[in-house]
Formats: sequence, structure tokens, C-alpha cells
Amino acid sequence: MLNNVNAIEPGKPDQAADQDKVAPAADKAYVAKATKAAVEFESFFISHMLHQMRESTRAIAPDDSPTKDKVNQDMTDMVDNMLAGNMAHQRAFGVADAILRQILPAPLNKSS
Repeated sequence: MLNNVNAIEPGKPDQAADQDKVAPAADKAYVAKATKAAVEFESFFISHMLHQMRESTRAIAPDDSPTKDKVNQDMTDMVDNMLAGNMAHQRAFGVADAILRQILPAPLNKSS
């Protein structure tokens, strides 16, 4: 495995850039899977954030508050998950875009 690593010779600054060149992932299926995974991760991220916000609200709410009712908790959790999915598909927080910038080559990285 280490035998395939080429030593970088001093005086050749472009050599490192040549080694970093990778054939672009022109496979549309790969781009679609990467985009789907990035959007799903953003949905999970937003959902977790909303869940933590609701938990904080429930912790400081008085005992007779509607937020402490189990039925309301289940419904608000479901709504938060749906809201997180919608926000992720709109790429509202930019998490999916940041992930795609990291894993896709620049020509294929259309973060919109």
C-alpha cells in the first residue's frame, strides 16, 4: 500500500498538484446518492436541533403547560421531523451544500 506513494521531489511544486488530481466523479448516480445523503444528514441535523429546543422548552415549562402533555409531545415531534425534512430539501441551513463541496469535485458541485 505504501509502495504506491510517490515521493515529492524538491523543486517541483506542481508535482503535488498532479497527484491530487482525481478523475471527476462524472457518474450521475454517485452525484445523486451524495446529494440525497447530504440532504438527509441536514434533515437529521435540523431535526435533532429542533428536538433539543423542544426538550429545553419542556424542561422550563410549568407542570400544567400543554408542552408537558404526552400527546402534544408526540405531535410536535412529528411536526418537527416534517419541518426538518422540508427545511433540508430547501437547504435552509447550508449543511448539505457544505458536505457536497467537500465530497464532489468543483464542476459537479452545483449546490442549489
